[in-house]
Order: sequence, then C-alpha cells, then structure tokens
Amino acid sequence: MLIQASQNIGAGLSTFGLAGAGIGIGFIFSALILSTARNPGLKDELFRFAILGFALTEAIALFALMIAFLVLFV
Repeated sequence: MLIQASQNIGAGLSTFGLAGAGIGIGFIFSALILSTARNPGLKDELFRFAILGFALTEAIALFALMIAFLVLFV
C-alpha cells in the first residue's frame, strides 16, 4: 500500500515538468509574435528559430512524461 502511494506521489511530482514546458512554449510563441510585429522582414527566419525552440521544449516535456510513466508502472 505504501509503495503504491509513493509511486503515485512520484508520478504526480514528475509531471511538474509538463507545466514548465507549457509555460516555455507560451514564452517562445509570445516572443515570436512580438519580434514579428517589430520586424516583419525577418518573419521566416524567426519562425524557424521558434519551431526549433518548440521542438526542444516539447522534448523536455516528453522526457518528463516518460519519467512519470516509468515511476508509475515499473
């Protein structure tokens, strides 16, 4: 019983990384909108950098989710 409760608490705590990734993605795209509004000529280059940042941030979220599942089911 105690082991199951510890697994559930650990899985819940490891999902804090998902919240951080969501905040990071919001920051990335808000910076993209702001920088495109300031300099529309660099829109394509800025979008490429934003997509790269999104992919790296999303990878961190997937790692956090993987750790949550490992704690819960292994």
